[in-house]
Amino acid sequence: MKALVITKPGGPEVLELMDRPVPQPGPGEIRVRVHASALNRADLLQRRGSYPAPPGAPADIPGLEYAGEVDAVGEGAGLWAVGNRVMGIVGGGGHAEYVVVHEREGIRIPQNLSWEEAAAIPEAFLTSYDALFRQLDLTVGERLLVLAVGSGVGTAAVQLAGAAGATVIGTSRSAGKLKRAAELGMEIGVDTTKEDLAEAVNQATYGSGVHAVMDLVGGPLLEASLRVVALRGRVVVVGTTGGSKVEVDLGLLLRRRIHMFGTVLRSRPLEEKIALAREFSGAVLPLISSGRIRPVVDSTFPFSQVRKAHERMESNESFGKIVLTW
Repeated sequence: MKALVITKPGGPEVLELMDRPVPQPGPGEIRVRVHASALNRADLLQRRGSYPAPPGAPADIPGLEYAGEVDAVGEGAGLWAVGNRVMGIVGGGGHAEYVVVHEREGIRIPQNLSWEEAAAIPEAFLTSYDALFRQLDLTVGERLLVLAVGSGVGTAAVQLAGAAGATVIGTSRSAGKLKRAAELGMEIGVDTTKEDLAEAVNQATYGSGVHAVMDLVGGPLLEASLRVVALRGRVVVVGTTGGSKVEVDLGLLLRRRIHMFGTVLRSRPLEEKIALAREFSGAVLPLISSGRIRPVVDSTFPFSQVRKAHERMESNESFGKIVLTW
């Protein structure tokens, strides 16, 4: 099979398409013929040598998600038949023509989605669903602040939170991205290149702040967001593109009794990934099938142009997901 290989740490130029053996499914596993995958910040970090793959995942083949059709089933696997359309997340190796996953990790692809649209779902929507409802316990009527609302996870969060009856406030360094996020259901946008985050949120909420924060950035924006968290509010840190180190006023956490924690999907045990996939299938797939929420595809590149795809993501101009196709 063809696979995208990181030949050494570096820029997009270190990526090469190479031949690798086709993986074989073991007991309880399925092999998926990948039609499309998507690009994530983790792929860029792995390419640079700063985010190694977890144990069990290919060390030099990036890719955290896939959309394709079942090509073979292992012994004892009975949930899927050859030809079924499935999508899901993996610890690595998604940027190859074939991947092998546990059958219970697979998620059915709704009939109304193309391969490209399906590939834009797993990492963004599973991460967002887990952060919003399994970590933050977001409920109807609450106000949610999403830092980096134009990212893949951000665009998913706007729609999922809106479907749950929450009000979404989003940040971006681009007025254009804020406008597009508003079209997805975001009610208040903050351009952090022109506005002070804390002042803007306090003004928009008449000083009452937000009940929950989904931080996809880290760095200084995390500190600013803490100043607008309401009493007993919650903060989940999902990404650190803006920096992994920040000064935090612990007195603020104490006085407002803020719950702050971090989360990551990639390195979770198989059992946890299966549980999330099954819960997601029941809770979110009906919304996708009905068209109430939808994946947001920024652009599509063939794998032969993967270097351009990496350059697109590094430009920070993308809105939603960058998809790769075979």
